[in-house]
Amino acid sequence: MSEADVREAFRNQAIYCERSGTPVTAAVIRGIEAALDRSTETGRRALDWAGDPRGSGDSVPLRLAGGFHALARADVDERLTALYAGQLDDADAVVRDVLQRFDAQLSPWLGSPPQTNETGRAGPIMAGVLVLAADYGLPFELIELGASAGLNQNLDRFGYRLGETTAGDPASPLQIAPAWDGVSPPAAEVRIVARRAADQAPVPVSDPAQRERLVAYCWADQAERMQRLEAALAIAAEHLPQIEKADAADFVDRVLTEPQAEGACRVVFHTIFWTYLAPDKQARIRDALVRAGERATRERPLAWLRYELNGQGGVAELRLQQWPGGSERHLATGHPHGSKVVWHG
Repeated sequence: MSEADVREAFRNQAIYCERSGTPVTAAVIRGIEAALDRSTETGRRALDWAGDPRGSGDSVPLRLAGGFHALARADVDERLTALYAGQLDDADAVVRDVLQRFDAQLSPWLGSPPQTNETGRAGPIMAGVLVLAADYGLPFELIELGASAGLNQNLDRFGYRLGETTAGDPASPLQIAPAWDGVSPPAAEVRIVARRAADQAPVPVSDPAQRERLVAYCWADQAERMQRLEAALAIAAEHLPQIEKADAADFVDRVLTEPQAEGACRVVFHTIFWTYLAPDKQARIRDALVRAGERATRERPLAWLRYELNGQGGVAELRLQQWPGGSERHLATGHPHGSKVVWHG
């Protein structure tokens, strides 16, 4: 793609941030686009990007937005700190100056895609798990794909209000209560007896630098989202997620052939992950689930629960497929971060 495509990706990302109620992140991304030139390594790498710079591709604007947020959190520049506190009057000049002075620190952020672990998505996933708990009355083996830092492996250690239904730990420091439309999911006991997860590049939350990197990718002016992430990281410090570094299709092929305990429901789940997967890998995962589903029984049921974009302008759908039988339900529609949910049941 051309330099014009790169600049358009920044402008479009800034518009999306503005519409999402994040004016600070929008101002930073606009400032980066205005400041990009070939006098810095960061500018050269961004403007000569070989792949797809857009949010649906390599997310170049959000890579650099993460770098700027990390610098602001490190308090390396008073004016940048003030910008992140909401003083936007001179944003372009501040961003230009920081880009020039901290080029060496910012350029490495272009080397890897943004990696987040949105704990708000645990809300719709827990709603789907409640449906399964009401259906089967069994404990769960959870298998997560694209787990990032694995924070949602602790989903039963969060507290929830899902419509009128409460679930999880009422004393948890992380309470999730999305705006809810429609009837409430069923109330049921959720007990997790096994947890497994995979990611191509797992984030080890035991490493302080990696925890800080995860926070930097969270948009600074989404205070509630930041609070959720920090609470989830505190829970993860006590209940460290275990994530395998593995290709998702290889992982599913292997894990679903392993014996399943009688009297437990095995659940493969993922959130805002599927669209980043190549079609051949999607097909392999579907095939592995169908094969495993043929062996499922009421005493050893299998479920595929996913909260994924539906290709209709930033809308996610919660879908549940169950075996034996292979029946599928569209349970809910919502915001990609899980902040708003319309329940279909």
